[in-house]
Amino acid sequence: MIAIRFDRFGGPEVLTVVDAPAPRPGPDEVLIDVEAAGVNFADTHQTDGSYLAADQLPHIPGSEVVGRAEDGRRVLARVSHGYAEQAVAKKSALVEIPEDLDAGAALALLVQGLTAWHLLRTAARLRPGETVVVHSAAGGVGSLAVQLAREFGAGRVWAQASTPEKRRLALDLGADAAVVHPLPERADVILDAVGGELFDSALESLAPGGRLVSYGNSARAGFTPVDPARLGRLNAAVVGFWLRPTLAAEGAFTGPLRELLALTAEGRLRPVVHEPYPLTEARRAHEDLLARRTTGKVVLRP
Repeated sequence: MIAIRFDRFGGPEVLTVVDAPAPRPGPDEVLIDVEAAGVNFADTHQTDGSYLAADQLPHIPGSEVVGRAEDGRRVLARVSHGYAEQAVAKKSALVEIPEDLDAGAALALLVQGLTAWHLLRTAARLRPGETVVVHSAAGGVGSLAVQLAREFGAGRVWAQASTPEKRRLALDLGADAAVVHPLPERADVILDAVGGELFDSALESLAPGGRLVSYGNSARAGFTPVDPARLGRLNAAVVGFWLRPTLAAEGAFTGPLRELLALTAEGRLRPVVHEPYPLTEARRAHEDLLARRTTGKVVLRP
């Protein structure tokens, strides 16, 4: 089968098209013919060796696919090696999806959708009426977080994005305003995947009792110290978030995912999907993602 693999750590240039053996499902696993594979920013960290959990080399990246199970069901699944024509998933890590649901939209709901859901519900513990700021508001997580914050009762939703086009998209998705730091008013919740200077500015923009949730470092900035005395002065909190251990908790996967699927079916949640890339152009997909040339969910199609 055709797959994408890297044999050494580095930038997008290390991603190589290979002819790999088809995976063999073990007990309680299912073989999936891949219709589409999702690309996540974490994949770029995995490729360059900076991910929180380093993988052994060589490695086929990719943590999510839409495809057809051996029994004919169309499924959305968490996997370990998704950049390929076939993948294996645990039976507990897949959900059947409708035939008419766009593969890119379904993939947007898995890693990005569950991230956005848990950022607001689990990490920030959003309360009705609070003001939420979403950084990278046109990205895969951000575009869903803007909509979910409104769905979950936020009083105001402010969007931060890097270009006028991305700011317009965030407004179209329901943000009340596009903002830059320092904010016009202090915010109760700020969701940040950028880090660096933006993280530092965001921290100073928190209202008393506010929560800055850090779930990435796309700026690839160095260590950002957080002075406890500064947190005390601000009377605020910094919350770290990583999806992988979060999903290990009972009820953290299937219930939230089914809620996201239902909201999408009802038209209350609109996943944004970038123009798909052929599987063999995974390198270009990573280049565009790192250069912030993409909007919404990035997808590879075998």
